[in-house]
Amino acid sequence: MKRIFLILIFSGFSVSVFAEIYKVAIPDERCGKMCFYWWPVLPKVDGWEQDMPNSYHFSANTQAPTGESFSNAESVIYAKALFKPRIPDTKSLSQLITEDQNKFKEHSSAIINQLESLNTSDGIELKSYQFFPNGKGNYERVSYGEEGEFYLVFTLSSRSKVGYDSSMPSYLQFVGQYREKP
Repeated sequence: MKRIFLILIFSGFSVSVFAEIYKVAIPDERCGKMCFYWWPVLPKVDGWEQDMPNSYHFSANTQAPTGESFSNAESVIYAKALFKPRIPDTKSLSQLITEDQNKFKEHSSAIINQLESLNTSDGIELKSYQFFPNGKGNYERVSYGEEGEFYLVFTLSSRSKVGYDSSMPSYLQFVGQYREKP
């Protein structure tokens, strides 16, 4: 009975938006605890839609071309909101970027190049990097920023250079129209 009560409480009050960050807590019966999900609220972009099951699975706002899923699309876009108190050893955005790039290098021989920074519609600067495979692998653009208690990470990932290039205008639209809640 207690579990049903908690589910009713959280289903009625589970979604809140702060600074355009989607926050939800869902009781997970499999592990007997609450699972927290946070991700940036992204604008609607023609030709793309959020894949909610994969958003929960990856704890990110996962976007795929309309009619495709995050797991089978050639190109996908996703945005993460990393709650700073949950990663206390990460002391700065620069450290987050360095650690992310080092993890990527462990699994890939990608060439990483820094690109011109991007700005959200309310002026949050996002440091932007290009990850291109040296052989097989995904073509990615990753942009990092900070917003209050969160680090933001926006990613375009494609299985091909053609897919990367054709999805870039949508990625720039997602990032450029993202804003803090007024």
